[in-house]
Amino acid sequence: MRTCGATPGGPDISGIDLSTQTLIQGVILRDGEGDGVPNGSPVGNAYVRLLDSTGEFTAEVPTNADGQFRFFAAPGAWTLVILASGARVERKVIAAKGNPVDLVVEI
Repeated sequence: MRTCGATPGGPDISGIDLSTQTLIQGVILRDGEGDGVPNGSPVGNAYVRLLDSTGEFTAEVPTNADGQFRFFAAPGAWTLVILASGARVERKVIAAKGNPVDLVVEI
């Protein structure tokens, strides 16, 4: 998948009241060309774990067929652990109410 430079991210956020929600979402891609443009294939059936600031397990979701995932979480520091066939990646994020975290993770 090659894009025009637009960031493919998590699922559509229309209909979500971001003034009352803290949102962490994104897309997992594989086989990018390393040129800074997200152009890899979406990784469906991967798992994304959400760990709190102490490293404690909080939640886990599978990615959809488009490689997307979403968590509604409390504001604060979080660690995402992406588990896919042949890959394990961690990303630290700071989540804030009203400002969605929208990640593109290439594995």
